[in-house]
Amino acid sequence: MDVARAAGAFVIEDDFARFLGHGGPIPRTLLADDRDGTVVYLTSLTKPAAPSMRIGALIARGPVMDRMRAVRRVDDFFVAQPMQEAALELLTSPAWERHVRSLAVALRQRCGTLVAAITRQRPDWTVTQVPSGGLHVWVRLPPGSDDVEVARAARRLGVAVGAGSRYFATEPPAAHLRLGFAATADHAELVEAARRLAEL
Repeated sequence: MDVARAAGAFVIEDDFARFLGHGGPIPRTLLADDRDGTVVYLTSLTKPAAPSMRIGALIARGPVMDRMRAVRRVDDFFVAQPMQEAALELLTSPAWERHVRSLAVALRQRCGTLVAAITRQRPDWTVTQVPSGGLHVWVRLPPGSDDVEVARAARRLGVAVGAGSRYFATEPPAAHLRLGFAATADHAELVEAARRLAEL
């Protein structure tokens, strides 16, 4: 924040995953320590609430807020009033805190199931870090692997994974896959996906 402030720039804090923690402590936002309008904070209800709830929030301070407000007036004019009211009702309801807690438990359990299944079925793949939040697990493939080809082969087996190289801004240090665990019907699908990946 000091570097951005000195350069007359802004820090965009894209906090889409704030409500996707797996039950541990949630880090303090950069916005909480911003007193002079350096941070522009973004968040969304899409992932923690419902894919069809395309409602987000933008928080800024100072002159940047005035400029953003002018732009958002045009865009936000087209957000349906019932959707905005539903989002407000959701966030101010006691059910929201219960939902976030149960979501954390579900994500932690799904993550654990996938990590255990991958470790068992593909011991040659390395789970680089068990995440404490979010919707994905990253695995490092053995040296010489082509992550794009592995992802294609997995799709042919009915398992959708992301080729890690598509997520690196520069050359990746090794071949990786990004495995999602949130959108499956149940834990059995995660175990079955790992079993199929063992066939690669």
